[in-house]
Amino acid sequence: MIPYGRQTIVAEDIQAVIEVLRSDFLTQGPVVPRFETAIGERCGAAHSVAVNSATSALHIACLALGVGPGDQVWTSPNTFVASANCARYCGATVDFVDIDPVTYNMSMSALGAKLARAQYAGALPKVVIPVHFAGLPCDMKSIHDLSRRYGFKVIEDASHAIGARYGNTIIGDCQYSDVAVFSFHPVKIITTAEGGLATTRSSELAHKMRLLRAHGISRDTADLERTEEGPWYYEQRCLGFNYRMTEIQGALGLSQLSHLEGWIARRHALADSYDAALADLPLILPWRPSGSRSALHLYVVQVDPARTPLNRRVVFERLRAAGIGVNVHYIPVHTQPDFRSFGFHAGQFPESEAYYSRCISIPMFAGLTDSDQSRVVRALREALSS
Repeated sequence: MIPYGRQTIVAEDIQAVIEVLRSDFLTQGPVVPRFETAIGERCGAAHSVAVNSATSALHIACLALGVGPGDQVWTSPNTFVASANCARYCGATVDFVDIDPVTYNMSMSALGAKLARAQYAGALPKVVIPVHFAGLPCDMKSIHDLSRRYGFKVIEDASHAIGARYGNTIIGDCQYSDVAVFSFHPVKIITTAEGGLATTRSSELAHKMRLLRAHGISRDTADLERTEEGPWYYEQRCLGFNYRMTEIQGALGLSQLSHLEGWIARRHALADSYDAALADLPLILPWRPSGSRSALHLYVVQVDPARTPLNRRVVFERLRAAGIGVNVHYIPVHTQPDFRSFGFHAGQFPESEAYYSRCISIPMFAGLTDSDQSRVVRALREALSS
C-alpha cells in the first residue's frame, strides 16, 4: 500500500534523538528552545512557542487572545475538527465561513458578507481562524484588512503550511495575523512525531502562551509576587496545562528542519508530474497560483461529475483495492454529529459540501519515488475507466 502521506526519517534524525536519550534532559532541557529559535528564524517570527500538538497550540492561542464564554470564533468547515474545537475548549461559540471552490480555503467574499451581517446583528467574531488547506496560503492581506475594519483577531491554522509563502512573506511571520500555528504530525512536511508550535510578533502573547503550556507556572522573577524565597521558588500565575514538547521531539524537529526546503522542492516536482500526467483525466486538479508557494502537504483531486458518471466512492474504493492508500480531507466539520447538536446541518456551507463529495487525497510525500508515483497514475487511469 502506498500511503497518501508519511514521514521521512533519515540517519541524522535518528542520531539527534539518540544524543538526547544519552543526555541529562528528556524534557525541559536546551533542545526545545533551540528548535523554537530555529523555527522563528526560518519564519521571520519574533517569538515561537513549542507544544505537544497543533491542537494545544490552537487552544493556548485562543486563550492568550482572551477567547472565552460569550465570544464567537469563526473558521473553515474544510479542516480537521481541531480548528473549531480549540474555541470550544475556551467556552466560546464556533461558526464557519464557506470555502472558495478554486482554492478550497476560506472564501473572502463569504467572509466579507458574513462579517457585514454580523456587524448589523451585533455578533462579530472575536477571532477568525483561516486554514491554509493542503499548504496553500489563504488571502491573508484581505483577512488582515477585514480584521482591522471589524475588530477581530486572526490565528492562522498553518498546520499544513510550514515552508509556504504568501506573496513576499513567509507563513509564520505573522505579518497579517496575531498568531500562526504549525503541526508536526508524521504526515506533515516535517515531524516531531506529535507536536506543534505557535509563532507571534507579540511578546505579550508569547509570554501568555508559555505560561499556559506549563501549568501557568513561572520562575521568572519579573512575574513573581515574592522574590525573596530562593532559587527553587515558582508561582502559578494562571490556570495552565501540561502541553510541553519533550527534548526528544525537539531534537527530531530540529534535525528535520534542515531538510525542509529540499522536501518541499520534491513535493513541487511530484505535483508538476501529477499535473502533467493527470491533465486528460476527468479530474479537477489543485490550483497552484503563481503569487504564492504552497507547502503541498496534500495533493487533492476531485472527481469531475461533468466528465465522468463515476462517483467519488467508486474511484476511492478502486484505488484502495489497487494498493493506493488514498484518503479524504475533509469531512465538513459542521456535518459532524457533535456539531449538529449545536444546530448546524447539511446545506449550510454548500461549497465545502460539494468539494467534500468529490475530493480524494492521492499520495504526496517527499519520499514518494518516481516509480510509485507512476503506479498511482496508472491506478487512477484504471479507476476512472467506466
